[in-house]
Amino acid sequence: MMSGVTIGQAASFLGVSVKTVRHYHEHGLVAEPPRDGSGYRRYGSDHLLRLVQVRTLATAGVPLAEVGPLLDAGPEEFTAALADVRRRLAERIAELEERRATLHRLAEGDRALLPDRACAVLGRMAGLGFGPDYVAGQREALVLARVLVPGGFDAFLAQLERQLDDPGFVDLAQRAWEAEGWEPDDPRIEELADAMAERYLANPALLADPAGLEAWSRAATQYRLIDRHREDQTPSAARLTALTEARLRSAGAPAPRVPRR
Repeated sequence: MMSGVTIGQAASFLGVSVKTVRHYHEHGLVAEPPRDGSGYRRYGSDHLLRLVQVRTLATAGVPLAEVGPLLDAGPEEFTAALADVRRRLAERIAELEERRATLHRLAEGDRALLPDRACAVLGRMAGLGFGPDYVAGQREALVLARVLVPGGFDAFLAQLERQLDDPGFVDLAQRAWEAEGWEPDDPRIEELADAMAERYLANPALLADPAGLEAWSRAATQYRLIDRHREDQTPSAARLTALTEARLRSAGAPAPRVPRR
C-alpha cells in the first residue's frame, strides 16, 4: 500500500481547502502525487512541505505567478525577490490606507472632494442664509472647478471669500438665488444684472484677480462646462449670468469668472 495522506487530509493539515490545493496544482506550484491502487492521490511529506511553502508565500501576498520562481531561486535571488514583494505590499497598503481615509472623509461630507478652505466657504454660505439647494449647487461648481481648472481653484476660492465679505454683494447674490424661480424673460432679471454689474464695477476686488483671470481664460472650455452646469434646471440664472457678463464686457471689465450654480 502506498503511504501518504489524501488530498482532503493534506488540505486539513495545512488549514486550506481542497480547492486551494487543486488551484496550486493547476498553477504548477506543487506536483500532483501518484495515485494508489484505489485511484486516490497520496501526499507524502515532500508534497506537504511544498504545500506549506506555497501557502506561506501566497498568504504573505506573493502573487501565485511569482511563487514558483521564488521557491526555485537561490538564497540571494530569493532575498531580493522578497524585498521587491515587500515594497509592492507597502505601496498597496498605502493605497488602501488612502482609500480608507477617503471613506472617512466621505462620511464627513464635503471633505472627500474639497479642501477645508472650500468647505469653510460653503459653511459661510449656509450661515448667511443661502438655502441647501443653492449651497449644493455651489459645492458642485467647486468640485468641478478643482478638477477642471486646478490652476485657478485657489483664486476662485479667494474671490468667493471676498464676495462673502461684501454685504452688498451677498444681498445681490441672495436676490439672484431668488431669481432662479422667475421666468427667464422676467424684466427684473435685467434690473438685477444691472445692479450686479454695477457692484462689480464699483468693487473690482469682487472680480477675479489677474492670476485667477489668466488661469480661467486659458481654460475657457472648462469654464463653459462649469458655468453651464445645471443650466437646464435654472434658465433664469443662465440669463442673469449672461446679461451680467455682457454688461461687464461692454464696460471694459473682465467677466467675474465665478461660475453660477
